[in-house]
Amino acid sequence: MVMLQVPPLRKKKLTRELWAFWILLLLGVGISIAKIVMRNVPTPLEWIAMALQPFSDFLIRIGLIK
Repeated sequence: MVMLQVPPLRKKKLTRELWAFWILLLLGVGISIAKIVMRNVPTPLEWIAMALQPFSDFLIRIGLIK
C-alpha cells in the first residue's frame, strides 16, 4: 500500500495528502491492533453517547425529555 501511494504523492509534492495518508494509515493500524488485543473495541457511536450522557441526564432532570 505504501509503495503504491507514497511515491506519486512525494513526486507531486502533495504534503497535505501525504500527511493525511500517514495519519489514516496509522489510525487504521492502531484500531486493528486494539481490536486484536482487546477483543471489544468501543465504536465511535459509543464514545459520542458516553460524552453526551451528562447532557441527556440534565434534560431528563429538568423535564424536557422522559
